[in-house]
Amino acid sequence: MVWWEAILLFCGGWAAGIVNAMAGGGSSLTVPLLVLAGVPGNFANGSNRLGIFVSNGTTLLSFHRQGMTAHKEAFSFLFPVIFPVVIGSLIGSIAISQITDRAFETIFGILMLPIIFLSLREPKTAEPTSQYSKTVIFIVFLFIGIYAGAIQMGVGLVLLAFLTRSGLPLMKANIVKVLVTLAVTVTALPVFIIQGKVRWWPAIILTIGLSLGGWVGARIAVKGGERVIRIFMIVAAIGLTGKLLGVYG
Repeated sequence: MVWWEAILLFCGGWAAGIVNAMAGGGSSLTVPLLVLAGVPGNFANGSNRLGIFVSNGTTLLSFHRQGMTAHKEAFSFLFPVIFPVVIGSLIGSIAISQITDRAFETIFGILMLPIIFLSLREPKTAEPTSQYSKTVIFIVFLFIGIYAGAIQMGVGLVLLAFLTRSGLPLMKANIVKVLVTLAVTVTALPVFIIQGKVRWWPAIILTIGLSLGGWVGARIAVKGGERVIRIFMIVAAIGLTGKLLGVYG
């Protein structure tokens, strides 16, 4: 890894951390940047999880420092979904690490397009729909866990969409999203580490950027406004999609 790749990882991680703190989709930038820095697909997937883990912690700490107490209320919603999310994350992370790096890069590149589209929509609190049954919640969060364990990218956007439609206020939904993502990552990261699919130096540099971005993003989320960062990230992610799909490079 050369110096400019390290700078790209840090700056890209910082921008993605801000976006992840406010909604999600940051991995659509960080995973392709890891691949651009010479980290093979599945190793990029594993290395990205270290940054997601630490940055979610700094995001929660930043929310707490600003006097946000919604995380305490969020635990009542969190408990019923933790088990299916953790089981799903374990299944997804084990399954995805069995495929080739090239196959992962292709799958990730294809999935980037709808995730980028979702990133264009600003999250809003929706009118609550009918109460979901425990069975529906279990199945939904099991599949969310499988996807998050395997791919991660865009899971925050999916979580926010589901949580706000359940009637949760946007800020509380955002904190539940961060807590669920943290649970997913705590489960998936050890799988990638045990299988040796983490490149530590690129992962550490990315983690520093993601963590600082998560801290800043939490402050922006409380005060409102993130449009410039989001536009930058979307444009960069669109450009990097071609790299993953083998259009160039």
